[in-house]
This record gives sequence, C-alpha cells and structure tokens, in this order.
Amino acid sequence: MGPALIDRKEFNSVGAATLELALYVTNLRYADLPAEVVAKAKECVLDALGCCVFGVTQPWTRIVLDMVAEQGGAPQACVPGTDFRTSVSQAVLVSGTAGHGFELDDIHVAAHLHPGSLCVPVALALAEWRRQADGRALLTAIVAGYEAGLRVGLAATGSHFMRGYHFQGTCGTFAAAATAANVLKLNGEQTRHALGIAGSQAAGLMAAQEGAMAKRMHCGRAAQSGVYAALLAARGFTGIPNVLEAPYGGFLSSYTDTAQPEKLTEDLGKRWRILEMGYKPYASAASTHTAIHALGTIMKQNGLRAGDIAEIILHCSTMAHRHCAWPYAPQGVTSAQMSLFYTLAVMAHDGEVLTNQFSEARLSDPVLTEFMRLIRIEVDAAYDTGGDATRHESRMAVVTRDGRRFEEHAQYRKGSPQNPLSREERHAKFRRLAGAALVPARVEQIIAEVESLEQAAGIERLVLLLQPSAKS
Repeated sequence: MGPALIDRKEFNSVGAATLELALYVTNLRYADLPAEVVAKAKECVLDALGCCVFGVTQPWTRIVLDMVAEQGGAPQACVPGTDFRTSVSQAVLVSGTAGHGFELDDIHVAAHLHPGSLCVPVALALAEWRRQADGRALLTAIVAGYEAGLRVGLAATGSHFMRGYHFQGTCGTFAAAATAANVLKLNGEQTRHALGIAGSQAAGLMAAQEGAMAKRMHCGRAAQSGVYAALLAARGFTGIPNVLEAPYGGFLSSYTDTAQPEKLTEDLGKRWRILEMGYKPYASAASTHTAIHALGTIMKQNGLRAGDIAEIILHCSTMAHRHCAWPYAPQGVTSAQMSLFYTLAVMAHDGEVLTNQFSEARLSDPVLTEFMRLIRIEVDAAYDTGGDATRHESRMAVVTRDGRRFEEHAQYRKGSPQNPLSREERHAKFRRLAGAALVPARVEQIIAEVESLEQAAGIERLVLLLQPSAKS
C-alpha cells in the first residue's frame, strides 16, 4: 500500500509561504548572519569551487562548454577553472554542471540537496557581471540560496525522490533563484515571482543515475533556470505567486505524496539550515558513504585485504537500497558512482573512492565485478523509522575466508556534521580537486582568499584566481 495522498487542506494552512520565503531572501543582510554561519558559508564556498574546477575537466562538462562556446554569449562571467567567458546564464549552466559533475559536492541529508554547486556558481557569476558585490554580499546571497533551497527540499520529503525526481534539478531551481534574487537586490514581490518562475522550470529524473550524463546537467540547468527566473522577474515578468503552496499545480502538491509544507518557513531566520551541511570524502552518491566508511574501518582495524574477504553483508534503508543497490552493470561513470556494489568493491581494493577509481578501465574490471559477487545488500526497516534524517544509516558485517566475522554500525557518514571532515581534510580535498586545472600556488591563494572572504572589498581577485591563465 502506497503513502496516503496529501490532504490539500494542508496547503491552505500554509498561506503565503512563497511570499514569506521571498521576503526572507530579499531582506537577508550580512549583519543578520551569526559568526558560525559566516564560517560555514566560507567552507561551503571552498568545497563548491573545488568541485567546479575539477568538474570542468570532465568530458560531460566539456561537451556542455563546447556547445555554449559554439552558441556564443556576451562575456559577462568566467567559468571557474577555465579562461572562458560567456553570458551569466550560460556560465552557470557550465559551472553548475561541473560542480555536480563528479558526485563530490556538499550534501544536506534530510533535504536531499547539494546547494553548493547551485548557489556558489550563480552568486559568483552574477556578482562578477554586476561588479557591485563585495565578499560579504557574496556570502549573504549564498546563505539566502541555501536557506531557501534546503527548506523546499525538506518540505518535499523523500517521497519526491521515491517518485523518481532528482532534487538537484527540481528543488535546486529555488536555491538558485533565491541566490540570484539576493545578488540582484530584487524586492519582495519580484523575488516572489522569481521563485514562481523557477518552480515552473523545475525538472530532473532519477533514471539518469543509471549511466546518463544528463544527471550532471540537472544542476547546471537548475542554476540557469534560477538566473533566468531572477532576471525575468526584475523586468516585470510574473511567475506563480504561490508556487510552493498552491493546492493544485503547485510545486509540492504536484511533486510529492507526503509534503511537509510547514518546513518551508519553520524557524526561518532562527534555525540556520546551512549549518546542517556536510561534505563528501568519497566521489559517489551520499547513500553509499556510510557503507564505504564501515568497510574501510573494518579493513583498517583488522588488517584485512580484499583477498581476505569471503562475504560482505550490508543492511541499509529502503531509500538507500532503491537509490544505490540495483544490480551493477558497466554503463559509465555515473552508474558506478551510484552503485553500492561498485563503490564497495573499489574501496576494498584501493582503500579510497575518489577520482582515480572511476577511469573507464576500472568500470568493467573483472577483478571488481567478481568481488561484487561477495556483496549482499538487504533492507532493514529500522533505518526507515527516522525518515530522511536516517536514510544513510547502515550496518555491515564482513566475513573472512578463515571464518572470522567483523561488524560495524555506521550511523553518520564521514563528512556529516556529526562526523565532520577536519579543516585539514577539507583543504586536502580542495587541493586535490582544484589541482586538476590550477597550479599549486594558485590553489593556495584561493584557499586564503575564501577564508578571508568577508574582508574582501570586491570579488575580482577571487574570480581572477579561478582562471588558469590570468595573472594573480
């Protein structure tokens, strides 16, 4: 029996949720941000920039960039990690695709969203074009995008995913539109329409995870849609004024079976959802991370090698099983990064799941495919009871060829707020990713620039540092 359909009266009780969220986005200023929110936002910026710079070196992003270059566009903004300049909307299409292009962008577990690859490219491109934003304004716009987008994701609930939608392409349009509206200093009514326009452009299907490059572009299109929405709203173009709470044809009423519309404005301005963000140490779907961490822990603590393992038994949530436990077949990098079978196999053999583990040769490596036969994955309903907040929790048992058995319960994945990456680990990740396109000295300059971003009188230096051939 499926979930109960939404009682449409729920939406009427929310009232003007879209307007309230729009006014929050419009009125948010740097002075409103607590010190810990500013610090977290700078972490998110650095993480997102690393993902964008590395992602632009990947073949799917290069295809998008080549198409954009052929189409042409006013040279308003650069694409981080390149010397290429184009219109803002085209720049964020490329950089958003790049940011989400290798499954390394930040993640809010309960909201199912990676806001960094949406908000950071949008804020940076618009601020560069308008030349009016300093570091504080940039951080404020990014926080506005995180707070709005994450609340839409929370309101949509995991039902949105189970129906086959990709939060990054759907809820992500609101994060991008909110960021853009704050940068452009739209008024409340304009921002409301920007959200209404963005919601009409929301799209993204999870079947893309089974090998299609299209999954990467969901983020780029959402970023572009957010920019279009804000630019159009600034010119008087109207959107659905109650796009989030409309009982018929609204975002929540159309896209989910078990919406929680109260999440849209709950504790708005008091509870900072950005503080709940985590970062990825593995280049794979977040639903694989606790399992990867559990396997790595068991092997390290007990001195095991891949050849010692006779069986791996993993218990996970229904959502994680749906997302990542389908039978693996080599269909490209995307499907490997979404697969518990593949990622556990490479972790057992390589001791890491990062960029080198997804070369074309590895995807069909017979050693890995044979090892996958040792992995058994089962649903444990106990991990469903906490809903979206516990969907990554898992339990693993490893049985060795000599009969020993080791178990590990992983409640929080490495990189989550409850099990965070250290500053050194975050910087090491950035160096590894940004080093794919930038020289080491430039990488260190970017780290320093981002860590003092609230002191920057403008963003020109940061933009310059992100271009490989520019003199810093």
